[in-house]
Amino acid sequence: MSIAIYQPRNFLSTLLKAITFKKAVVDDTALTDKINIFLTVNQHTIQEHFNPNDPAPIYKRQLSHQFEQYIMNSIESSKRYSAFYYKVTCKTESDKNYTDPFIYAIKRHFATKKALKVAVFEKFRRRSYKVLFASLGIVMICHGVVPIILHDEGGIHSALMNGIDIFSWVILWQPIDKLIFCWNPHLKEISIINKLATAEVIMTKDA
Repeated sequence: MSIAIYQPRNFLSTLLKAITFKKAVVDDTALTDKINIFLTVNQHTIQEHFNPNDPAPIYKRQLSHQFEQYIMNSIESSKRYSAFYYKVTCKTESDKNYTDPFIYAIKRHFATKKALKVAVFEKFRRRSYKVLFASLGIVMICHGVVPIILHDEGGIHSALMNGIDIFSWVILWQPIDKLIFCWNPHLKEISIINKLATAEVIMTKDA
């Protein structure tokens, strides 16, 4: 006769696995391939989307910080290859006259922002390469000059060469780390902004 015995450790392990699996499923489904950014064009409220101190025409105006933040919050659940769509709702026929300049202002804003991000990325890449080549030059000088100066194969020579090896790893680590691992955040940000600057516009009817 076998008796089932309650085992706290096994039960806890199973529970933790179930929670982890459930969380993974939720996190995966939370990210979508299609992101809809819902916008409403209304001649009475359209001014709220722009900087009130900008006297330029609508299609050249700066977006307000709150409106830009709304757009960025709308794409938080996006994946790397998610497609963005602007879904614009007009309440009346007269409101449609504001649609084109409104969308143009949004895309112009993010196109300008993309150009700035690309310039920052190019500066980051050039600086990283300069630091890497300068570090390589210092390392080559150290490894080339020190053995010529020190002919003694004793303990001082060995200790100094070990110190140069450690110094070489330290001075080369940061530029190599930046060039290998720090590109992706820049490219991801540029990709997202580019999608916002080129997203397709879908007109919808007000219910």
